[in-house]
Amino acid sequence: MPRQGDRRHSPRVELYQRIVAAIDDGTFPPGARLPSEPDLAARLGVSRPALREVLILLQEDGVITRRQGSGSTVNQLPPAPGLERLLPVEDLLGPGAVRCRRLAVDLEEPTDFSGYHLRLAPSARACFWETVVDIDGVPACFAHEWAADRTDLEAVDPELAAVFDAAPEGPATTMLAAFLAVAPRSMTARSTLGATTLGKERGAATSRPPETAALIVTQTVAVSGRPVLAAKYLFPAGAPLLHLAPRR
Repeated sequence: MPRQGDRRHSPRVELYQRIVAAIDDGTFPPGARLPSEPDLAARLGVSRPALREVLILLQEDGVITRRQGSGSTVNQLPPAPGLERLLPVEDLLGPGAVRCRRLAVDLEEPTDFSGYHLRLAPSARACFWETVVDIDGVPACFAHEWAADRTDLEAVDPELAAVFDAAPEGPATTMLAAFLAVAPRSMTARSTLGATTLGKERGAATSRPPETAALIVTQTVAVSGRPVLAAKYLFPAGAPLLHLAPRR
């Protein structure tokens, strides 16, 4: 299934990274409003359509908030890791019969999202899983997950790379659940929350109208500081409440 919003490794990757770098170095600190689109496009030397695409992606990733008529505001930095337990989607959706439906498996070149969050070189290849998680037969989460290049995974933990050899033989799960099953103690994560709409493709996959509002959780998972998994989890309006637990 085609993936809405994906753009292959391109100058937009560099533009995304330039804006994030400006946020990181304090040029646009948390809480600050970005210049207007015409001013920012001129400042960065890019076209407005290219800038608008990247701003949409930054909003999806929780980096900025865009409001019509008010421009774009840099979000506050995410809390330090350790405020919540790292759990797969299957455990966050509460009681009920959980079933994962794998819609796509692919080995792909970096996208704007996976390239940035996994620090992928242009020649790297990320394993991609597209999964719908059902609770009691009702679609409750749409998951896009990317793993780091296999060579990088093997350097971090060979068991992580082996997950993809075993995946076709076993029941479908999210990628995070498969990773936690083999390396539960060594992983840390950063998560951000945002709001979006499902769109046509994701709406069809979850049996909901394209304009359905959704919570989007963007997550980067690392082992010893090296990112191994990047994901977007969309929870459409009407999905079961998430059950979060403090770290023990």
